[in-house]
Amino acid sequence: MTDLPLEPLFAGPGLDRADTLRADAAAIAALAENHTARQLEWCDGLPVLSPEGKLAWAPVSRPELFLGFDGDCPCFCSVEAVAPDARSAFPAMALLDSGDAPLFAAVLSLARWHSRHGYCANCGQPTEIVRGGWSRRCGACDAEHYPRVDPVVIMLAEHDGRLLLGRQPQYPPGRYSALAGFVEVGETLEAAVARELGEEAGINVRNVRYVASQPWPFPSSLMFGCHAEALGGELRIDTTELEDARWFTRAEVAGALCGARDAPFQPPPRAAIARTLLERWLAA
Repeated sequence: MTDLPLEPLFAGPGLDRADTLRADAAAIAALAENHTARQLEWCDGLPVLSPEGKLAWAPVSRPELFLGFDGDCPCFCSVEAVAPDARSAFPAMALLDSGDAPLFAAVLSLARWHSRHGYCANCGQPTEIVRGGWSRRCGACDAEHYPRVDPVVIMLAEHDGRLLLGRQPQYPPGRYSALAGFVEVGETLEAAVARELGEEAGINVRNVRYVASQPWPFPSSLMFGCHAEALGGELRIDTTELEDARWFTRAEVAGALCGARDAPFQPPPRAAIARTLLERWLAA
């Protein structure tokens, strides 16, 4: 077996989030005054990147969100209005340094959550930032609210050495990718994989297994990459969800990933966990 490819973009440890300090407002305020403290820069609703793809930092001015430590350096961020169109971040993702990617994803999701949750879902009164920006508290009913994460399964189904891939109408011409869908209330990851493949492609599966995960900050998903064995190859495509779906051989997937001129499809971009799933399937 060859070495497996690297983790998906946005995966990894990122900063030391220093959870034990979040309840100590005085300690966080003192850290913001430290001469080594720095604050993330924003422009046009996105974190600023250097020409090398690294996150850009400036002196602390609005330490609303305590991000944690980069070594001994306390890191902060202001609450910003995130660009409403996720596609505006895609050019930055192509440049983004993999070491800074986990923090990029975290601050994008966290800033968007704060901008959307200024009022209590319990009583409707204004909320305030607490715990260094990692939750909000209602001054009226004392309810505490935490940033949400939406679980999504994204999966490859395999049958007789072929993989099932589909395309949605908004994809670029020729692109095929892994099928995906949100995990519903009261559902396991395995059940969600089986349900989504049954709903979108009309196939039954078994032996669902987890492969890898990826934070996806558009706006706040956690992608669970999975693999499943299909019990048959006949497809019944739900055209309200997919424009097309088909089976691809190992040679066809390999050709697509290496950019062969006669490749039968355009693969998902490198930033997507779907690409990682394809690469790992070939490597294994």
